[in-house]
Amino acid sequence: MRRRFWSILLAVVLLGMVGCSGMTPTQQRALSGGAAGAAGGAALGAISGGSPAVGAGVGGAAGAVIGGLWEDINRALR
Repeated sequence: MRRRFWSILLAVVLLGMVGCSGMTPTQQRALSGGAAGAAGGAALGAISGGSPAVGAGVGGAAGAVIGGLWEDINRALR
């Protein structure tokens, strides 16, 4: 089960990275944030004894939102 999860996660990340060439910088940041958040969330979910899939979902969603809003966040902090 774990091997299958990590294989699917890796495939999704690699396929997402291939499609980045025609994306805007905001879209690229959202995708990168989502991938990093999913990886971190899955790791934290596994370490804490919870579900890596739930951790990946929550982390991916949060990372995508933060990545997509990164420019607005930086502009507001200036």
